[in-house]
Amino acid sequence: MTSASAPPAVVGVIGGGRMGAGIAQSFAAAGSSVVVVEHDGAAAAVALDRITTGLRRAAERGGLGGPVADDVPDRITIVTSIAGLPHDADLVVEAAPEDAALKARLLAAAEQAVGERCVLATNTSSLPVTELAAALKRPGRFLGMHFFNPVPVSALIELILAPDTTGQTLTAAAGWTHALGKQEVVVQDSPGFASSRLGLTLGLEAIRMVEEGVADPEAIDTAMRLGYRHPMGPLRLTDVVGLDVRLAIAEHLHATLGERFAPPGLLRAKVARGELGRKAGQGFYSWH
Repeated sequence: MTSASAPPAVVGVIGGGRMGAGIAQSFAAAGSSVVVVEHDGAAAAVALDRITTGLRRAAERGGLGGPVADDVPDRITIVTSIAGLPHDADLVVEAAPEDAALKARLLAAAEQAVGERCVLATNTSSLPVTELAAALKRPGRFLGMHFFNPVPVSALIELILAPDTTGQTLTAAAGWTHALGKQEVVVQDSPGFASSRLGLTLGLEAIRMVEEGVADPEAIDTAMRLGYRHPMGPLRLTDVVGLDVRLAIAEHLHATLGERFAPPGLLRAKVARGELGRKAGQGFYSWH
């Protein structure tokens, strides 16, 4: 394992979607060599385009300054098999969709591909980290690293501890968080952790207010931005996160924590119509 005061030398990222691409971009910009796993050539091409677009936008904002800026893209490799993860990886972050069985299967395969000292992490926003750890032979080297969207500019990583997570693993993850220029919060494994549980509570209530005709989305968001200094209102944030993602988290918390997390009918209806937020061009706002 590399020093906790520096970024990991070699990082694997499983999944090249919006979150995985952002994670890969962030580590590459910090100096890591990054290998991204996608399931086929077409998906790999899309992932590479996401990452290069993100790097270009970061450069335009002045976020890739310094002598290493020009070679950041050269530190990123895309592969189509978990077997292609580098054996000497210091860290592998799983960033697959919120499907517990899928995540467990991918993490177990990654454990087989890398060395015993590699830290494995899941980017889940709500699934039980303890259950995912049960799929591993070395659960002490595993924890949750919950990144936030958009990853390159977000200042937070939520570190979630499973019962077997070692202090050394936590120390390494916290150090790598700092190397990315981000701040960690450490929480114990519980449904929704801290951020998703509280954030979803606010988002669901905002959706209910729209459903009940209390106010329109822009009014609700403006109230939270100006009255409570939120950088983004809960409904615009729901669009950015994805209504389908919010619905999946709500269904999980509803099953584990009870009726207060029951998804509003309006959320279900919008997802059924394909109004998934920014990625679909329409959610509570139009993104065209």
